[in-house]
Amino acid sequence: APGSMSGSGPEAPQPGEAAEAGLQEAEQDWAAAKAFYDNLVSKRPRPPKPQHAITVAVSSRALFDLVEERRIYEEQGVEKYVEYQQENENVTLKPGPAFHFVKALEHVNARLLELYPDDEERFDIVLMTNNHAQVGVRLINSINHYGLTIERFCMTGGKSPIGYLTAYLTNLYLSADSEKVQEAIEAGIASATMFTANKDVAYSDTQLRVAFDGDAVLFSDESEQIVKEQGLDRFFEHEQLNENKPLAQGPLKGFLEDLGKLQKKFYAKNERLNCPIRTFLVTARSAASSGARVLKTLRSWGLEIDEALFLAGAPKGPILVKIRPHIFFDDQMFHIEGAQKLGTIAAHVPYGIAQKYHKSA
Repeated sequence: APGSMSGSGPEAPQPGEAAEAGLQEAEQDWAAAKAFYDNLVSKRPRPPKPQHAITVAVSSRALFDLVEERRIYEEQGVEKYVEYQQENENVTLKPGPAFHFVKALEHVNARLLELYPDDEERFDIVLMTNNHAQVGVRLINSINHYGLTIERFCMTGGKSPIGYLTAYLTNLYLSADSEKVQEAIEAGIASATMFTANKDVAYSDTQLRVAFDGDAVLFSDESEQIVKEQGLDRFFEHEQLNENKPLAQGPLKGFLEDLGKLQKKFYAKNERLNCPIRTFLVTARSAASSGARVLKTLRSWGLEIDEALFLAGAPKGPILVKIRPHIFFDDQMFHIEGAQKLGTIAAHVPYGIAQKYHKSA
């Protein structure tokens, strides 16, 4: 036919075929690059894959003391702040409220690697900050100065990091910014606002010690609602009537579960008495009137707590001084403030009915 091409040469590939060939080539390139990376040898332990890790995302203001830098940011603006950070990038930042907690996580990792060299079920600490990338050098220098193993950075340049928390499969988010923590809690991510202790105390460097409040932290705020709205006697009556009905889970239940999984890895190696993780329940509940439901709820979840302290409304601060946790989670600010005054690093979980009452106070 006029205008038609003749000959026995190969036909030109169709658009779909070309796209598929390009995709296969890209996958081959990716596989080759991954194989190259996997064969690299390093004395430093590699970060575990996110799907296996217990990912703890920490903001720069939680990890380091950035009070002066924050003042410059608020009074002089972002440009002066960035300029100051660059001028001082060789000045090591002082530890912030989450620092000792992170160090304790890394000690647990070191013990796990001794027992399970090829296992990836361990903590992965991610620096999740809305800082600008230009500030990264000072953060890296400070992390290296203290010998911390933080390989993953997410620096969002003033944008909220909350979307990245989901992408990183975050198990716990710690920040000094209460608004971001509230946003993360609403997104279903276990989160808390960090507060520095008002006194310096010594922390264990051989055991991660984590203390949890019960209602609205490990458990839902179902029971707290009854206390606030109907009084203490109605609460006691309700808890005894529902003693065998497990409480719904609260925002930090998953993190206690993560700690429990790691504890069992040590128990499996006959290391129960030398386990580098210890957990504490520190609750304002009274044992006789409302304690059974809490313990039965934990049992129904298949979770152990190492120590349970029922204070029947007594202040938590003196007990926490004895425990010396690396972090104490509570949903009520007056418990946070009481803990701070006596030297405990506390983390506020903005969840449940207590927040309504706190805001209106």
